[in-house]
Amino acid sequence: MSTAPSDDHDAENETEVRIRRAPKYPAFMIVGGGIGAIITFMLTASFPVDPKVGFAALFGYFALYGVTAGVLVGALLALLFDRMLLRRSRPATVVTELTDPDLAEAERLEDERYAAEDAAAAAPASPASPEPVDGRETPKPGTTAN
Repeated sequence: MSTAPSDDHDAENETEVRIRRAPKYPAFMIVGGGIGAIITFMLTASFPVDPKVGFAALFGYFALYGVTAGVLVGALLALLFDRMLLRRSRPATVVTELTDPDLAEAERLEDERYAAEDAAAAAPASPASPEPVDGRETPKPGTTAN
């Protein structure tokens, strides 16, 4: 079977694209930040706490670093997955089809208008009125000469 377009109009609406899966970066970063907070909590709880500072303040301080590191690791994992999935992408042909009859009619009329403008621009220009022989400007119809 042939996959050739049925007419020239279909060929104009065809576009070559690449289909691939892509990771959702915000999801990877949020999960990474959450895992960073959990690891920070476990590390803070595993060491003795200074009674002058308290557990909550110590955890809050170290969470700044743990969450930031988790977000960075999540973003790096998303980039790594993006590169791996990019190799597995495949080409495809997309055919755009107008389904709104009013929009299709407007596009057809616009194409006809552009074709008429192109034809008018390609036609040789002929002077509308002959140039005056004596060099004086002749008044246009409906105007008065001073």
